[in-house]
Amino acid sequence: MSQPMIVDVVADVVCPWCYLGWRRVKAAVALRPDIEAKLVWRPYQLDPTISEQGVDRKAYMAAKFKDSERLRAVHDALVTGGADDGITFNFDIIEKSPNTNAAHRLIRWALTAGVQDAVVEALFAAYFTQGRDIGDPMVLADIAEAAGMERLVVLQLLSEGADKESVTREHSMAVQGGVTGVPYVIFGGKVAVVGAESPERIAEAIDQALSA
Repeated sequence: MSQPMIVDVVADVVCPWCYLGWRRVKAAVALRPDIEAKLVWRPYQLDPTISEQGVDRKAYMAAKFKDSERLRAVHDALVTGGADDGITFNFDIIEKSPNTNAAHRLIRWALTAGVQDAVVEALFAAYFTQGRDIGDPMVLADIAEAAGMERLVVLQLLSEGADKESVTREHSMAVQGGVTGVPYVIFGGKVAVVGAESPERIAEAIDQALSA
């Protein structure tokens, strides 16, 4: 291929399945070393109505999932599944459910800076492993700086609301395009995989996209 295959990953950074999906897409690409692929994060917000200050996660999850035992079972399954992918989920230490618009904007800028993967990984780890508030501009600036981005520039862009509407628009486009669950991964604009499938299954989708 003269041009890399674009792999559009429609996802949200507060979605644990998206964390698994992101890792598994990368693992699938590694299974096809002869194919040049470029992962491009596409914003999707599980709940764009959350305030910019975020909300208490325990109360939010309790209202969203009436069956606490079922939620606990889902979390336990994610902890087990995550371990297989090198992911540590610490759900009990997460205090806040953030609005993820700002985090998506940071990823957008990270793609331009060539550090998208580092920022996506750091956002997931900050939220799910460290329990940090990834809606907080200072936390986002820490992540940006660690990835090699200019801290003060990122803080200024966040304070100015740069690309805020762009993220909202992309989320709306995904919804209008029929995306109802994430991760939703599109290979070469031709073949889609929904959910955190195994790397082997995702690699098959790469093959299908190449032959389509």
